[in-house]
Amino acid sequence: MDQRSGQKRAVEYLYPPVDPFDQRLIDMGDGHKIYVEQCGRPDGIPVLVLHGGPGGGCSPAMRRYFDPSVYRVVLFDQRGCGRSRPHASVSDNTTWHLVRDIETLRKALGIQAFVLFGGSWGATLALIYAISHPDRALHLVLRGVFLMTQAELDWFYGGGAGAFFPELWARFVAPIPPDERRNLIAAYHRRLFSGNLMEETRYARVWANWENALASVHHDGPVGESPGEYARAFARLENHYFHARGFLEEDGWILREKHRIRHLPAHIIQGRYDMICPPTSAWKLAEGWDGCHLNMIPLAGHALSEPGISAGLVRVMDSLRP
Repeated sequence: MDQRSGQKRAVEYLYPPVDPFDQRLIDMGDGHKIYVEQCGRPDGIPVLVLHGGPGGGCSPAMRRYFDPSVYRVVLFDQRGCGRSRPHASVSDNTTWHLVRDIETLRKALGIQAFVLFGGSWGATLALIYAISHPDRALHLVLRGVFLMTQAELDWFYGGGAGAFFPELWARFVAPIPPDERRNLIAAYHRRLFSGNLMEETRYARVWANWENALASVHHDGPVGESPGEYARAFARLENHYFHARGFLEEDGWILREKHRIRHLPAHIIQGRYDMICPPTSAWKLAEGWDGCHLNMIPLAGHALSEPGISAGLVRVMDSLRP
């Protein structure tokens, strides 16, 4: 029996399942092939879905936030993850490679500009792409804002979130010797890139489990183990990006460059109790941005699958229909 009777499940807010009308691999010319799919209306309003992680990949559920009679929905797996190849590779894999990949696929699909739809790292990438190509963004729809700052990394990998989940934090730090725990991103980096597949997978599962356990306000404890292949790609890519601080030239780069997108309309759906990307980042992003609407969802955490988060995102996308 559903212990939350009276509260709809996230899936009940979504459109029915839809199959892609186009699936392809786009060769980026540097050894990477990017998986891209399209669904919905071929001549509809283009929406680009940017998944989280880095390294998370797209899922069929992500197609369902959009009215298929209105939107042309483009999803892609970023370098190294999902159905893109080579799998789990960090070679030629930086934020700026991803920005160029978006431009390549935009041109390949004959699209002038997108609605950018992204959560967590996907929100980060949406912001960076829009700042880099403001004429290619129609609207930003963001969830669980992450600004790729040192303060946010310190919160999640330096003990801030761990203060609320001490038993789960203890599991995360346990595999690392005490003398390396002052910089857990660096400590995990050494192990996730050791060259030993079994060791990399073992540490990747611990890395992924820490994040997964805190994703939803409705979870209070460990969740199921991630499949080894997925966990390794997710953890290696995420750690690779965080170890390099997102490949941005300075801490706080997104807020510094926000002036380049202040003319664009934006909506932010933010869980009030998001333990992975605390609401202060969404607040800072929206502050002073007249066209940005921030909606704090009560009793919601970080996950796209939170009922309040899903309902809020579908409402926004429905409100943008002609």
